[in-house]
Amino acid sequence: MRLIFAGTPSAAVPSLDLLARGTHEVAAVLTRPDAEVGRKRVLTPSDVARRALELELPVLRPHRLDRDAVSELTALEADLGVIVAYGALLRAPALAAPRLGWINLHFSLLPRWRGAAPVQRAVMAGDERTGASVFQLEEGLDTGPVYASVECPIGRNESAGHLLGVLADTGAELLASVVDRIAAGRAVGVPQTGEPTLAPKLSLADAAIDWRRPAAEVLARILGTTPEPGAFLLLDGGARLKVLEAILARDVTLPSGTITASDGRILLGVGDAPGRDRVAIELLQVHPAGKRPMPAADWWRGRSESELTVELWEP
Repeated sequence: MRLIFAGTPSAAVPSLDLLARGTHEVAAVLTRPDAEVGRKRVLTPSDVARRALELELPVLRPHRLDRDAVSELTALEADLGVIVAYGALLRAPALAAPRLGWINLHFSLLPRWRGAAPVQRAVMAGDERTGASVFQLEEGLDTGPVYASVECPIGRNESAGHLLGVLADTGAELLASVVDRIAAGRAVGVPQTGEPTLAPKLSLADAAIDWRRPAAEVLARILGTTPEPGAFLLLDGGARLKVLEAILARDVTLPSGTITASDGRILLGVGDAPGRDRVAIELLQVHPAGKRPMPAADWWRGRSESELTVELWEP
């Protein structure tokens, strides 16, 4: 078949690679426009755009899927559109541009976690498993019939970033197999069943660590927002301390909202979980504002306090 591939972040690159190596033709790659990145706001192409150019594939980067953009998609005379984390909703008439419409690789077990941040929300909610689903795109938010899915356990202390990398590879194989079945006329979509949950895009408020919550919830929030937008604590004076890596520390008695060192560990006191032993959070890797990422012990040695009280972040 003749395909249009739509995607933007690095998680979409394995799917593009696999389809480009396969028997189908990738007629063009649709991605988000170049974005300003870093402190110097350097205009930078998306990960998918860079890979598509390396593969010598035509790249489309419209700011909006307006009439002109839809006309360009329609002119490709594609059989099927394939989406992996494109970053914008496709509406009619863009949905009708390929002859067979669009299929979407979504990193969740639909209908759980429909939306922009399914892996992050699954980790933050403390889910024990997630997965990837390939479904027929409709105008509703991730509502179409599912062609195939694969489950993946969420490992202990596994960050959303690491899990997404695993699912990107697993999902690419799932997606390629569905494309082959559609080409052969053997693909059957099954309507979604069960109670849907939503996974909206993460905000800065999602990344702010509420140390009043029980330790398991605090750790889930840290893991779910790593690497982006990056979980953080608010230090005295308003400086943010990003927490890059952390684990549970059991049998620790420490006032919530307090950071201290004990037996070589840098510990954050958090709220109690009802009926459970006292548990704190051990900070392993941090990123102080204006400095490089470093082990939490190195950051602590640079401070004069024996104990530090952190503040609650308010939007």
